[in-house]
Amino acid sequence: MGHVEHKKNEKANRPLNVYVITLSDTRKESEDESGNYIKKALLSASHKVSGYNIIKDDRYLLENLIVQTCLHDAGKNTDALIVNGGTGISFKDITYETLKDLYDKELYGFGELFRSLSCAEIGPSAMMSRASAGIYNGRIIFSIPGSLNAVRLAMDKIILNEIGHISYEISKHL
Repeated sequence: MGHVEHKKNEKANRPLNVYVITLSDTRKESEDESGNYIKKALLSASHKVSGYNIIKDDRYLLENLIVQTCLHDAGKNTDALIVNGGTGISFKDITYETLKDLYDKELYGFGELFRSLSCAEIGPSAMMSRASAGIYNGRIIFSIPGSLNAVRLAMDKIILNEIGHISYEISKHL
């Protein structure tokens, strides 16, 4: 069965419970345009937001939140996670390093596709994005830059189109 048939499967089209995490040292929920866009986009695509948190750019906080969400009671209500922020190249940007150590499998194509689409919009500085995706404990985690334009690109062109299919593929083998 090819990807077209997979996407037609009702399990690939079911509403998912998605946990949204924003990394920011300064934003509050009312100022979190990117996190709010992600939540609205998920809801408009018939998914549910199983949780939402803004945390500082701190490796321990991010790792702990993801582990708690995926391994403990809350994990039963979460099919996927979307992390925005902390994907740049500055010293304080820790998202990629944190997640790559957690991933059971990394989906290299997501970062490559995001940078390719981003390059068409912003040019070669797209290479500084360390957007990534991977599987951890049976859940897909997407990590995207925190700018609103990057979030729109990732959500509208990639994530909303593939999140159900990816979740279905993961669940087939659990």
